Amino acid sequence: MALVCYNKGCGQTFDGDKNKDDSCVFHPGIPIFHDALKGWSCCKKRTTDFSEFLSIVGCTRGRHSNEKPHVPLVPEVTSDKSGVKHTNSQEIIYQGPKSAEKLQKERPCSDEPKTKLPHKVSASLAQVLEKLDISKRAENENKESQSVMPGTRCKNAGCKTVYQGPETDLEVCTHHPGGPVFHEGYKYWSCCCIKTIDFNAFLDQKGCTTGKHRWVQTQDKKKVACRHDWHQTGKNVVITIYAKNAQPEFCSIEANRTVLSCLIHFENDKIFKREFHLWGVITVKQSSVNMVPSKVEVTLHKADQVAWGKLEDPTYKPELEPVEDPAESEDLHQPNWDIEDDDISDSDDDWANATAPKEQKDNDKQKKREEEMQNMKRKEVEEEMKRVVEEKMKAEEEKKLEEQRRQEEEEEGYEDMPELE
Repeated sequence: MALVCYNKGCGQTFDGDKNKDDSCVFHPGIPIFHDALKGWSCCKKRTTDFSEFLSIVGCTRGRHSNEKPHVPLVPEVTSDKSGVKHTNSQEIIYQGPKSAEKLQKERPCSDEPKTKLPHKVSASLAQVLEKLDISKRAENENKESQSVMPGTRCKNAGCKTVYQGPETDLEVCTHHPGGPVFHEGYKYWSCCCIKTIDFNAFLDQKGCTTGKHRWVQTQDKKKVACRHDWHQTGKNVVITIYAKNAQPEFCSIEANRTVLSCLIHFENDKIFKREFHLWGVITVKQSSVNMVPSKVEVTLHKADQVAWGKLEDPTYKPELEPVEDPAESEDLHQPNWDIEDDDISDSDDDWANATAPKEQKDNDKQKKREEEMQNMKRKEVEEEMKRVVEEKMKAEEEKKLEEQRRQEEEEEGYEDMPELE
């Protein structure tokens, strides 16, 4: 009885009684399809034509086999949509990425308590900060060692003490830590709120706080916008903030599952403060911060391994930041409220009279601007007229030249004609 051989690359019929050890020539390997090339894993021959691939002669000899090869597991297609049945009892679950609607429904609230992310300071940044600390100390010592000129006034607001010598440092400085407020004709300090109408009485108000005299103006800390960028991998989102020489002891980077808050102090007393409402959800425990001299890298671990379309949530609408009151921002900087009698008028009437020339100047400026605009328009019209006249002149000259050429051609044509007898 003739049997069919199921060895790969053979496919011949054979007689079971005449089946020998070298009757079959087949491929023991598996087919490989890669970069448009087709071949068998057991031999090196490759081809791009499928017919040639099927006709590749086997590389191994052996006995013919009428046993069908093992078929890999394939799900059965049924009309029942409740589930997918397989050829064996093992259940295979195919799980794809979540949809945007499902992610939005499962998104946690942004008001969750925030956790401070662990930060790692590189050795190079530690060396740079150590050098900066040493230089800053030396600078402060130089400032303190510099002799204050006699007659220098104390920089604290409300203190009128003048430096006379080293014994002046032993005196108690009585000053106002708050700022001056001028509202509806009243003048007062935000720290004690003793209201008065007379400006001289406002200047003579005694301070409400005691401390040491300050002869040198301190440098204010500046809140700045810092350049930042981001990129993502399959599991993480990395935010890079280009804050140079960040100070780890004054930095605070906190996050919950959808919001990242950054407060970074870096060189030259600059402050970067920003809140990121993230596009996706993160795992706070697996997130971290890495600080190097040139930047600060915040690595956020994705809760779902989904590609983020943007860094921040486009549906979030940030609230307008309120204008900071100088009294409320004392922890960031100490403003210079050094007011002298020559800076402001003695009375409200003088101030009202002083505003009249300013209004007149503004009106004069506006009139000058209108005159300049009119002059510009006139110049444009004149230039346009000149251009039109020049074009007309050119057109007339071209016509004249054409007429001259025609006349010359006609005269030459008459000269070439033979004379009549």
